[in-house]
Amino acid sequence: MSKLYLEPQEIYEYASEKGKAKANANLLYMIVLGFLGGAFISVGYLAYVRIAGTFPHEWGGFGTFIGAAVFPVGLACILVGGGELITSNMMAVGSAFLSKKINFKKLLKNYVLISFMNLIGAVFVAYFFGHIVGLTEGSVIEKTIHTAEAKINANTLQAIVSGIGCNWLVSMGAWLSFCAKDVTGKILGAWFPVMTFVSIGFQHVVANMFIIPAAYFAGAHITFAEFAHNMTFVWIGNLIGGLGMVAGLYFLAYGKK
Repeated sequence: MSKLYLEPQEIYEYASEKGKAKANANLLYMIVLGFLGGAFISVGYLAYVRIAGTFPHEWGGFGTFIGAAVFPVGLACILVGGGELITSNMMAVGSAFLSKKINFKKLLKNYVLISFMNLIGAVFVAYFFGHIVGLTEGSVIEKTIHTAEAKINANTLQAIVSGIGCNWLVSMGAWLSFCAKDVTGKILGAWFPVMTFVSIGFQHVVANMFIIPAAYFAGAHITFAEFAHNMTFVWIGNLIGGLGMVAGLYFLAYGKK
């Protein structure tokens, strides 16, 4: 009887093969699934805002915890239903690169294109669901604006370090999902690391692609320069977390012969 899960060494091999397939995918695949990846993460963050933003202040962090508990639905949709997310690709495609299964040009193409399409998907949800429907405004507008302002007010070092912490956990969520061979195991593997990063408040570049534009559409005084600064340094932090702390360290442990 075959095992229902992969051992760590096997996860590394699976992740690098997965990354190779992602890097070699055609342009239409990357465009469509990159858009879906950004949209799915944004829907998860939208659920977080709707829940956490309606809890009384007296409840302290309980509202944040409940909101964080629903956020991972976005990653579950991506990992099981199909989608491309730059943060998990930093780990998977990075594993393929470190294992010399793809070249740097393919790594860079995947990172740039998926980042851009994640942005399109995130802004789509922020504008049409958040602003047009009003789901990030009204009774939760204070939560939307406060969350976005906390992101952009982080200095460069804070943005990078917070991004590292975030994608260390998000990439581990994808890594644990790769471990399982059944749908339930894949969802549970991803759920808890992602829920933890949201509860802590680490910065995820794709989630920020949603919440910062949502706050802007709601009337917050956010400049493009502030948005670009946050995107740049959170992306760098996420890269270090996914490519360095997960793909890199596991490559040293399992990929080196």
